[in-house]
Amino acid sequence: MPRADKSSLPTAPKYQQVTLSNLRRGRRGKHHDLVEGILKELEGVPAGSALEVPLADVGIGLANVRSAVHRGATANGIEIETLADGKNFYVFKKPAGKAK
Repeated sequence: MPRADKSSLPTAPKYQQVTLSNLRRGRRGKHHDLVEGILKELEGVPAGSALEVPLADVGIGLANVRSAVHRGATANGIEIETLADGKNFYVFKKPAGKAK
């Protein structure tokens, strides 16, 4: 009698199937609330001014703050620029007409 090949035996699905329309496509990273707050406040900042974000209050490193804010701004269609010194992170809207 021939042996049954293990690869030909049907197996029960291990994972559940879901439709793509039921999935949220947006990214909600661990810095989402911080970035959302910064971008919301940035809306009200007049041209020629920047938000000053104390790095000690943020609790994460400068590189992580900078990349998270840039990622969030890009996702929301906001063009920003950033600066930093030893204690603070500054974010402001890119002046109109400024080339990259």
